[in-house]
Amino acid sequence: MIGNISEFVANLGGFLGRQITEAISRITMQQGGTVLIAEYWATGLFVLAVIGLCAFMIGVSALLGGRSQGPSKGLPFESGIIGTGSARQRFSIQFYLVAMLFVIFDIEAMFLFSWAVSVREVGWGGFWGAAIFIGILLAGLVYDYRSGALDWAPVGRERLHRGK
Repeated sequence: MIGNISEFVANLGGFLGRQITEAISRITMQQGGTVLIAEYWATGLFVLAVIGLCAFMIGVSALLGGRSQGPSKGLPFESGIIGTGSARQRFSIQFYLVAMLFVIFDIEAMFLFSWAVSVREVGWGGFWGAAIFIGILLAGLVYDYRSGALDWAPVGRERLHRGK
C-alpha cells in the first residue's frame, strides 16, 4: 500500500512530489510501515476536507453574492447606516466602571466555580476560605452601591438640582 501511495505522489511530479515521497518514506521507516500512515491519513483527509469546504463556501458567496456600489461602500460599517460625526467621542466613566466591576465579579465566578468542583477535597478549610472570599467581595459590592458607583442617572432631588 505504501508503495502505491509513494508512486502516486511521485507521479504528481515536481519538487513538491519528491518532498512528499521522501517524507512518507521517512515516516514509514521510523514507525514500521503502514501503522503510522493509517494514523495520519484520516487527519490529512480531514484537513483537506476543511480547506475544500472553506474554498467552496467562499467561492459560492463570491458567485452568488450581490455587488453594491454606493456612497457608504468605502466607509466603516456602522450598524448598516452611513456614519456621522467623529469616531473620537468621549464615553462616560460609568462604562469603564461597569467593565471593571464585570471583570472583578467574573473572576470571582471563576474562582467559585473551581472551588465548587473541588469542595469535597478541600473540606471545611476550603469552605471557610471561600466564605471569607465571598464576604470580602460582598463588602466591596456594598461599598460600590453606597458610593454611587452603580447609579447610572441621578434620582429624586438630585435630578432636580442638576437640571438647573
